[in-house]
Amino acid sequence: MRLVAVGDLHGDIGNARRVLNMAGVVDAAGRWTGTVDYFVQTGDIIDRGDDTIRLFAWMEELRVQAEKAGGRVLSHLGNHEWMNAIGDWRYVRATEIETFGSVAARQKMLSTGRIGRAWATNYTTASRLPLHPALGRPNDDYAPAAHARPPAPLAHAAYSFVHGGLAPGYAHLSPFPSAINKLGASLLAKLYARAPVAPHPPAPYPGLPADATGDEQGLYGTNGPLWYRGWALGAEAEVCGAVDGVLARTGTRRMVMGHTPDFEKIVARCGGKILIIDTGISHAYGGVLAALAVEYTLDRQGDGSWTEREVVRAVYESGPVVLVDETQSVPDWK
Repeated sequence: MRLVAVGDLHGDIGNARRVLNMAGVVDAAGRWTGTVDYFVQTGDIIDRGDDTIRLFAWMEELRVQAEKAGGRVLSHLGNHEWMNAIGDWRYVRATEIETFGSVAARQKMLSTGRIGRAWATNYTTASRLPLHPALGRPNDDYAPAAHARPPAPLAHAAYSFVHGGLAPGYAHLSPFPSAINKLGASLLAKLYARAPVAPHPPAPYPGLPADATGDEQGLYGTNGPLWYRGWALGAEAEVCGAVDGVLARTGTRRMVMGHTPDFEKIVARCGGKILIIDTGISHAYGGVLAALAVEYTLDRQGDGSWTEREVVRAVYESGPVVLVDETQSVPDWK
């Protein structure tokens, strides 16, 4: 299995195409190559640049092309997609609004129009991706209560993907990822049902809908999966002491997120258990062009055991850098 994940794109289709081509996801024409099984984008496609319409249209084209080739695109809503759905347009350029034709046309396209429909249908707030088809399907739930006994050897052979991060104290880590995604779907539906609000600025900040529940407010809060920065900014001892608890609750071995940029590199912490992939790809930031690439094999041996190998690389224009290279023998787990 081969997957590629890319962080924040922020309105720059030129650099987005360069990164996906560099990582082997698309060819020089921007079409799906078929050389990867999964492409994951962790949100914040919108804002800071002018290519919103083109980027979201391209993501939907890739989704169709991937499915025809037996692959899959997993897309996530970042805090900036949610800001725009709420009516918080602080990072929207006037030139980007012009690509829609008007403020009203932009509001419509981001709600009942094709971008809004894509967000509701094809985007989630969180994903869980098993590393082998025999270990489950993308976004199959992991519930710790169902694994009260010692987990099977490969029960946690999966990655989590969110935009911001899964805080240790966040109340809706389980079952993962459906508990988070149900909240996201219900909050998005309430935003779409609300009468259009004048964008902020210059209008006052509209906030969440009046009927948003406490749990929906928490989803969008500082410690929710859209805004949390603790894994990126916390001290090494602190984050490495907390990460295993979250991995256990979500049935994963590594967590991947964007949101907090490092303009020079993809950041791997705690032996690669935490992978932060926002490198400021957009020209708005001028960061390094980078993608995360994972190659995973699970091969049966003659004695009935299995050999698992997992290689995680940061892919740059200058070449790949190995972040994790682990091999282990696994008893017959079937």
